[in-house]
Amino acid sequence: MADGAVDRSEGFGERLLGVLLDRARMLPPQLIAPLIAEEVARIGGRDVSILLQDYGQELLVPLPGRKLHVSQPEPVSDSPAGRSFLRAEVVEVKQAHGVRMYLPLLDGSDQVGVMALTLDAVGDDDRRLLSRLAGLVGDMLVTKNAYTDQFFLARRREPMSVSAEIQWSLLPPLTMSIPQVSVAGILEPAYRVAGDSFDYALNDNILHAAVIDAMGHGLDAAAMATVAIGAYRHARRVFVSLAEKYMFMDNAIARQFGPDHFVTAQLMHINIATGELELVNAGHPAPLLIREGRVVRQLESATTLPLGFGAEAPRARQHILRKGDRVLCYTDGIIEEHVNGRELFGEERLVRCINRLGQEPSQGVRADLRQLSHTLKGERGGLTSDDATLFMIEWNGGTADHLAELD
Repeated sequence: MADGAVDRSEGFGERLLGVLLDRARMLPPQLIAPLIAEEVARIGGRDVSILLQDYGQELLVPLPGRKLHVSQPEPVSDSPAGRSFLRAEVVEVKQAHGVRMYLPLLDGSDQVGVMALTLDAVGDDDRRLLSRLAGLVGDMLVTKNAYTDQFFLARRREPMSVSAEIQWSLLPPLTMSIPQVSVAGILEPAYRVAGDSFDYALNDNILHAAVIDAMGHGLDAAAMATVAIGAYRHARRVFVSLAEKYMFMDNAIARQFGPDHFVTAQLMHINIATGELELVNAGHPAPLLIREGRVVRQLESATTLPLGFGAEAPRARQHILRKGDRVLCYTDGIIEEHVNGRELFGEERLVRCINRLGQEPSQGVRADLRQLSHTLKGERGGLTSDDATLFMIEWNGGTADHLAELD
């Protein structure tokens, strides 16, 4: 290499990433930051920041750490870091002394945060290497997250209740996206949620999804939600039909909490190859079918009692999705908020908000759901006095087989 030149070749990149891989297994969480900063410096980068999404999904907050550049939080809605985060793409901003790069940190398809750094100039080799580095950093942050409170604390912007602590520990990744299907979910109020939760799993070609709302508030609701989600996961891994899942969850709630407690729920199977949807709705508002940006109808199902009442096995309702269709599930906290202390927010206002936002170009399921959530909160006067959950599924069909084939 000539004097002053920086090696950004494919071979150098492999060696650089190899060092990170070799050390990742034994690396203490507090040493992730200095190692990343050192790796970036090897290719001429500086001012490295790791930005994580706060629980309210309003800000990207800097992770403190040795050798990291710690600046002010950046808004998700209107900043280069926010664009990188929401769209899962690299954003480059020219500055007086170089180019500031923002790279999404992805765990699978779930956005963990953003890595920001500055280079004097950016070429294709830089983009290739840094994108791979960001992918590895995202995986490391998720893995080490289980060993430390450091990342949890960085994401908090206000005190969190014990019930909310429990609920956040229950959740799967907030988003998942593969060629055939995407999902995204949001819980409100982020720091005080108690009884609402959601869960999903993709097993072969079947997407299993559940949205629940445990009665009451505080720790009692969080305890019921914990049992409901635990029973759902157990049944999902043992049984096949939605009816069996419902019966198993119903029995668990009844036996643990008695006849005066209940949990409302929506349970779904979606065949991601064919778009066939099975639905059991146990006391929730009916999911909304969104097609080309507009609500076209509710997804009806047979009347089923909430979990915990010892009901008979439910009948699942069948629906067929078209490519590009979205299914929006929501809990009653979305529509039962009193606006200005008077009338209920209601489903009509919800539908109007969805249709209005549907006229704008889609930014992807996660960004669109986040925008809907914040718009609804604004329409409600900024209030979320009860738990409120939004969970969206977008079905696109097709196949992902090409991703398993080497070029």
